[in-house]
Amino acid sequence: MSVLGISLIRLLDVISFIIVIQCVLSWIPSIRMSKLYEALSIITDPIEEPIRKVQYRYVSIPVDFSPIVAILLIQLLQRIVYIILW
Repeated sequence: MSVLGISLIRLLDVISFIIVIQCVLSWIPSIRMSKLYEALSIITDPIEEPIRKVQYRYVSIPVDFSPIVAILLIQLLQRIVYIILW
């Protein structure tokens, strides 16, 4: 596998990890106003916001499943990159 493929897969791993960290931090109310949480939101919102729009259009529950869907889509993208560049 090329260096580009490995780098892309690792970048997607980092993005998945950032999504998980932001989910954990969102359970702590005092951290939601911190600079760290805002920085993580800048990274994850472009990925999760389109998923939220679709989710809220079809499902009207107060639980946000967009991080789970985003991680699943990232894993799918990683497998596609692995298949193409192997």
